[in-house]
Amino acid sequence: MTSTQQPSVPERLRAAADPALLVATVGALLCGGLAWLLDAKAVADGFWIAGTVVSILPATWWVIDALRRGRVGVDLIAVLSLAGTLLVHEYVAGALIGVMLATGRALDSAAERRATKDLHSLLDNVPHTARRRIANDVQTVPIDDVGVGDAIVVGPGEVVPVDGWITSPIAVLDESVLTGEAMQVRRRTGQDVRSGVVNAGSAFELSARATAADSTYAGVVQLAREAAAESAPVVRLADRIAAWFLPFVLIVSTLSWLISDSVVRAVAVLVVATPCPLLLAAPIAIVSGMSRASRIGVLIRHGGALENLGHATTLVLDKTGTLTTGRPTGSDIVAAPGTDATELLRLAASADRLSPHVLAEAIVREATTRGLALSMPTDVDEAAGTGVASTVDGRRITVGSLDVGPDAPAWARAVLARAAFDGAVIAWVTIDSALAGALLLIDPLRRDASRTLRRLRSAGLTRVVMLTGDRHEPAEAVGAILGLDAVYAEQTPADKVAGVRTERESAVTIMVGDGVNDAPALAAATVGVAMGARGSTASSEAADIVLTADRLDRLADAMEIARRSRRIAVQSAAVGMGLSVVAMACAAFGLLPPAAGALLQEGIDVAVIVNALRALQVDPARRVALTESTAGMLRRFDTEHDLMREDLSLLRQTAQLITTGHLEQARASLRLVDTFLTDTLLPHERAEDTELYPALAGPLGSSEATATMSRMHAEIGRVSGRLRTHLEQADARGHVSEDQSDDLLACLYGLYALLRLHFLQEEENYFTLASDDEPTERKQPDDVRNSPNCVAAEKNTP
Repeated sequence: MTSTQQPSVPERLRAAADPALLVATVGALLCGGLAWLLDAKAVADGFWIAGTVVSILPATWWVIDALRRGRVGVDLIAVLSLAGTLLVHEYVAGALIGVMLATGRALDSAAERRATKDLHSLLDNVPHTARRRIANDVQTVPIDDVGVGDAIVVGPGEVVPVDGWITSPIAVLDESVLTGEAMQVRRRTGQDVRSGVVNAGSAFELSARATAADSTYAGVVQLAREAAAESAPVVRLADRIAAWFLPFVLIVSTLSWLISDSVVRAVAVLVVATPCPLLLAAPIAIVSGMSRASRIGVLIRHGGALENLGHATTLVLDKTGTLTTGRPTGSDIVAAPGTDATELLRLAASADRLSPHVLAEAIVREATTRGLALSMPTDVDEAAGTGVASTVDGRRITVGSLDVGPDAPAWARAVLARAAFDGAVIAWVTIDSALAGALLLIDPLRRDASRTLRRLRSAGLTRVVMLTGDRHEPAEAVGAILGLDAVYAEQTPADKVAGVRTERESAVTIMVGDGVNDAPALAAATVGVAMGARGSTASSEAADIVLTADRLDRLADAMEIARRSRRIAVQSAAVGMGLSVVAMACAAFGLLPPAAGALLQEGIDVAVIVNALRALQVDPARRVALTESTAGMLRRFDTEHDLMREDLSLLRQTAQLITTGHLEQARASLRLVDTFLTDTLLPHERAEDTELYPALAGPLGSSEATATMSRMHAEIGRVSGRLRTHLEQADARGHVSEDQSDDLLACLYGLYALLRLHFLQEEENYFTLASDDEPTERKQPDDVRNSPNCVAAEKNTP
């Protein structure tokens, strides 16, 4: 594999030609005007002739180049009008047309300059050497010298150089470069490993089963190169309109010549027909849309991408990092009977505090988000693939993977079942060698995913497809929640490219991804969109559009901007062409000489350009207008959700105690549930009804927009009251009785599901409205932490 080449000398010259042409034509027009004012008419004509000639030479080449590719664009009309002005000695008209042509070309070039898909990141990550073991000697050799069957040593943090089979007892791998999945995986002796993945654990050995050239990573690079090379040139809006406008102009010009026997009239028709609204107004609208998009964190690399985004109908998405956050997050804490869940999390996070592992980082982040005071661990021992063992506050804590075996207690077997259903990773926690609980971690859906997809469908998308390297079960679950039209799981980079190509054959297709494994598919799509805030450099380089903010809803914003910009571009072009047709009729009847026609054309240009600049403005119908106080209120209640979510697991833990027959412990746990509901949850719900929902009635149009949420509050209150009655009965008897079990379980599990759904609905429908300035790290504002609704949520915080 060779390194990415820099732009060639001809390419650099072409990049500099458009601004140079603009400078030359403007200079010629201004110098000619100055000479004319000084009564040096011959000198003025000389400058204007020079400006016309400077314009006509490159324009002629553009026409020839377009004809060679089987296309006829707006430049042909410009060449004919430029030549006509020289023929009839209307030099100032030629100079004016030259300026318009050069200006349009420069704007169009700025909007259409396609990003080089040079694959720097892919190539930079390709290892150039490998450590080959022969007997007891390890040698560093060029990667091309590795043969099938060689024993290769891969050190910590190194990229696996070739495909092979693991020969060490275990290898801990970060496969996100190929699958996009943030979760690390373990491979044991005899299992296969692909080149390009990163060793996230201790050194291990593999037996090469392919050379570097025939390995997976080389194939990814080649796929991206081929996909980039096959991307067809974009047929721009101006050229599509010119396809019918050009024959019309030639017919009118020819008829005016034949009927009047005047070449000047024919030239005048060509001059006023010079498609400056196409050369200027359409590109300006597109550039304005690109500028507007950049203000919200959407980098659109060329105008063709914006135009295609404006009429795309199919969307293909990766899952991890695109529809999901790409960051493991604690979904639940399951404590063994008699163990406090909050203390369990604190001890686990303290033990993991010094670990660089992605799951350890998630556990520590969860604990610090909840405001837990972590201890500094000692005697830290981290084993790759198994987890961390540390001494915390005098107790020996282990956090990580564990084979609990068939004799595991019922609660542990329930954890295994839940993890299988939820697609979660389990971090088992032991305290002084005794199994104390488990932390379940998942890669959650983005809060704005459902709302964004609804907006995208309303903007014109008719088909949404997910291509992911993840397993079928979690992929299908995400697809069902989001209502996707098709879900394809366990996709390799080659599968993703094939899938995108298939979709592209039947519709203008957008592909959204964030990993190196997505780069080839991004390049193969009509419009490639990279989640660039945390995505790989390779995916960003292979994409036409980069979302610089880690927000999927920005894609919906960009599509709305693209459609509006394209609509304004079409409107500007249509109005400009309509006025040009009227001017052509006047010129054909001899009412408009070439110079006057050129000036009139300038007036038309100004009008349509002013209209095109509307694309810079925010569409007033695009966003819900919130007052600062309402936005602050949304953020406050959103943070309260985060604080309360940790206590939802109390409902399931209480139900688990009832199911396993620990009825006395169930009564104590039910009391904690009642305290949470009475002191924290219900005051929060009442505050939403009395403060938040009335404030949202105006921005959302009416109070009906929140009526269903208020009804859900009433149901939450009803079930909470039922649980309070059960607690009073249990207190009277000294324990939870068996005749309460069925109804208690129904209430606990029902309330758990109801609250999870309610939280998600509010976060998706309301809280995302105030997420324009969403912080990168979740914090608890002072006004939230001091809110009475949060007091109970912090009672268990050390």
